[in-house]
Amino acid sequence: MERLKKKVRTYSANDKEVSMLEAVSFYHGFSKSGMLTSLVKKEFWRGFPAGTDQIKADVNARVNGGSPAPHPVANK
Repeated sequence: MERLKKKVRTYSANDKEVSMLEAVSFYHGFSKSGMLTSLVKKEFWRGFPAGTDQIKADVNARVNGGSPAPHPVANK
């Protein structure tokens, strides 16, 4: 499996949202960054089960759905 280099990112959230993120990430045993990444990946594959033209499913992944959808930001 290819290891992709990770980059530091930032996000904006109010105090209540940060507290919610801290609670959920603690509950699941993730860092805040890991929790956000996990949620984004879960939501991405729920919305695009076959991937997109730029983001392919991993080898041996079970894919439900038809052909890959066009990438939503490909034409920007």
